[in-house]
Amino acid sequence: MIEADSSISAIKKIAVNRPHLVLMDYEMPVCDGRQALEMIRSDADISDIPVMFLTGRGDRESVKKVMSLKPEGYLLKTMPEEAIREAVDEFFEKREQKK
Repeated sequence: MIEADSSISAIKKIAVNRPHLVLMDYEMPVCDGRQALEMIRSDADISDIPVMFLTGRGDRESVKKVMSLKPEGYLLKTMPEEAIREAVDEFFEKREQKK
């Protein structure tokens, strides 16, 4: 697991380390998660890396803006830890089934 303290730092680390999945918060320093996801999707070298949001922003407008960018999921920090793990596990199971 690799952590980043800002969206710019995250994008740099994603490009170098090519993770299997990125869990990203909506609210981050410098630019928000929506902007960071837009940058990821616009970079041909990393645009195929899956991104899920794990955030405290559950308001309809925030969710709607982000879902238009087609993240692999939108999870709330208020969810039980087990539910978050299950959602991530389900993502990998579905991905494996597609292979």
